[in-house]
Amino acid sequence: IVLVTGAAGQIAYSLLFSIAKGDVFGKDQPIVLLLLDITPMLPVLDGVVMELQDCALPLLKEIIPTDKEEVAFKDLDAAILVGSMPRKEGMERKDLLKANVAIFKSQGAALEKYAKKTVKVLVVGNPANTNCLIAAKSAPSIPKENFSCLTRLDHNRARSQVAMRCGVPASQVKNVIIWGNHSSTQYPDVHHCLVNMSGSELACFDAVKDDAWLKGDFITTVQQRGAAVIKARKLSSAMSAAKAICDHMRDIWSGTPENEFISMGVYSSGNSYGVPEDLIYSFPVQIKGKTWKIVDGLPINDFSRSKMDATAAELIEERDTAVTFLGV
Repeated sequence: IVLVTGAAGQIAYSLLFSIAKGDVFGKDQPIVLLLLDITPMLPVLDGVVMELQDCALPLLKEIIPTDKEEVAFKDLDAAILVGSMPRKEGMERKDLLKANVAIFKSQGAALEKYAKKTVKVLVVGNPANTNCLIAAKSAPSIPKENFSCLTRLDHNRARSQVAMRCGVPASQVKNVIIWGNHSSTQYPDVHHCLVNMSGSELACFDAVKDDAWLKGDFITTVQQRGAAVIKARKLSSAMSAAKAICDHMRDIWSGTPENEFISMGVYSSGNSYGVPEDLIYSFPVQIKGKTWKIVDGLPINDFSRSKMDATAAELIEERDTAVTFLGV
């Protein structure tokens, strides 16, 4: 039983087919899809339901469109929270936070009340890290480890930039890391990244042979890629975001390959990298048996440290602002 929120939106339109086809939870796993959106979007949602029916997919047992949380969150195995309040022109970041705290407080409470305690929750709607934290805090009886936010899109963007630079397929690039917030302060780190060049694995810096690019334009390109897509398409990333959601959830369900790690925003408490407690922060993780573990013991140089600290500072500020709205 899988819930997608913001189900009438752009990202969901690219996402739902992949889930229903079996690309995420397995090729032999039947699926019940719950689709939640706000009341004015229900007619559009009906159109999405028609299209899913018309795909005639063998694994899709049932589709339930709704605008009611008590229907949407019942007995869930997975919740993909895509819907959030988008930033409108002239809107202060603080106003955006306030609107989203209300949404994710309510959805966290609905998870607490109706979902299975084993539910895996992925937050996509921005500001994703802080929305995820609010949802987790609003569902105290669901383990904090069950909540994560999406930084896989940034991870895939970083991987692809390195691959294009080296003239290899993206599958030949592994262990890039996104540290911190899913915002323009995120730190795409390639100090531990390996590139397979004609059969031999090279450290990223040796493969790319352009330190200035890796420490400069590469980082800003990944940080600002979302804005670049909006500028070009006049719409935000949807196809690539949906693909990243599939990657993230598939890895939770089936695990990460040996000797490979991916990036996801997870609870920071007890980490070994000096990242402050009680944040949802993106780390390198490995996943086995549906349980993630932060990859420990990676050496961090001063360049990386300062960037990891800067994104943590932004997350602390976001969290502290958001928490003031929680009582409201």
